[in-house]
Amino acid sequence: MGGRIVGAGVAVLLVTGCGAEAEPVAVPPPGPAAVDVAAASSGGACRLLDFGVIEQHAGFRFDVAAASRTGDSHTCVVRAGQTTLPELTLTVTETSIDAATFTADVVPEKAAKVSGLGQKAYQRTTSAKGASGPVVEVCWLAAGGSLASLRYATSGATDRSEAEKLTTALVTLARTLDTRAL
Repeated sequence: MGGRIVGAGVAVLLVTGCGAEAEPVAVPPPGPAAVDVAAASSGGACRLLDFGVIEQHAGFRFDVAAASRTGDSHTCVVRAGQTTLPELTLTVTETSIDAATFTADVVPEKAAKVSGLGQKAYQRTTSAKGASGPVVEVCWLAAGGSLASLRYATSGATDRSEAEKLTTALVTLARTLDTRAL
């Protein structure tokens, strides 16, 4: 009989334990969701750029874009997160200059001619200055009366010959841009 009383007591304890509600456990809120935003969402000249296309040509993944406008000039700067360099800058300015004026007044000394980009175009690489590395520049007189340039500023650890390899990539990227879309 003692065994039945103990068995009944255990059964009562088990049933009582099952009926009690558990205290709620505090769960931390989920962290912020990472959203991949297109460069074009910044407006202005950034509407002409796409992070995926830039990565395909330049080999760097950018994820931050900022646009500005001053007078007839539209600018877009793209960077990777909080880093300052490398950065890619696109500037498009409305202009009335012709090809001869572009060649005489815009093309710097020691710049190389680029064929098949706009009416006239050049490319060049400048030397590193201070903590900044070399800068690769492609500039062209585009159809529709605009002067456009792509500048790729490298970090200070970049060798000039390494930067010069980017000129072909920037020219190819420039050919994908329709500056008349501004």
